[in-house]
Amino acid sequence: MDKIFEGLPYGFSDFSLVKDSLIPCAAVKRLPENARTVISVLFPYYLGEEVYEKANVSRYAVSEDYHIITGEIIKRITERLKALYPENKFEAFIDNSPLPEVRCAVSAGLGVMGLNNLFMNREYGSWVFLGEIVTDRFFPPTGEKITLCAECNKCIEACPVNALTGTGLIKEKCLSFLSQKKGELDENTKRLIFETGCAWGCDICQKVCPYNGKVKITPIKEFIDSACPEVTKETDIENRAFSWRGKAVIDRNLDII
Repeated sequence: MDKIFEGLPYGFSDFSLVKDSLIPCAAVKRLPENARTVISVLFPYYLGEEVYEKANVSRYAVSEDYHIITGEIIKRITERLKALYPENKFEAFIDNSPLPEVRCAVSAGLGVMGLNNLFMNREYGSWVFLGEIVTDRFFPPTGEKITLCAECNKCIEACPVNALTGTGLIKEKCLSFLSQKKGELDENTKRLIFETGCAWGCDICQKVCPYNGKVKITPIKEFIDSACPEVTKETDIENRAFSWRGKAVIDRNLDII
């Protein structure tokens, strides 16, 4: 089974745990009838500190758009599962998912929700993207009790805008959210973007996390090969994670830093 998943972390959870808390969206229609199992898959993207030395965008945006890379991988995995179990249905979801992704990954025993409001895995820390495959085939759940987040409060204390409450995230205060806003920014937001030197997103709460200090490099070659840590106004952003927001936003932030 590990070969099917290309060596990526994966786990199984019972669909019944989340069937009453699905997120309303068009993708709900793709869920298999009589769904029984959620297969959670992790896509690590950490490239190593030396790669990020000159990075001026959030680490998740350093490589090609993760929707493209993870989408292609999970499609391959799904096709293998369909070939192995032709009598069953398998539907893959990346990002735009009707499933509560973190809850599924936790239920599958892949990690925990940290105080920084991000999913954390023992091997790869919080530097992961989440994906799911829902099937009408039963797979024994792999969930187990994991203790990972030390609740040391370092992420809460380091957040420059006090967006982390200890029980969740105030999205509208988060610097990552603010950096993605269109139009003119207030002076305080400009100052924060300048001080962090990050033209897109924010990684402060992840960088200070003790469990993110010694994590494995991603095994996903596409993330490694497409890395472009330093963005300029001349950078082709067509296939980058921030392209959806338009060039004006990233150019504005580049002017600030």
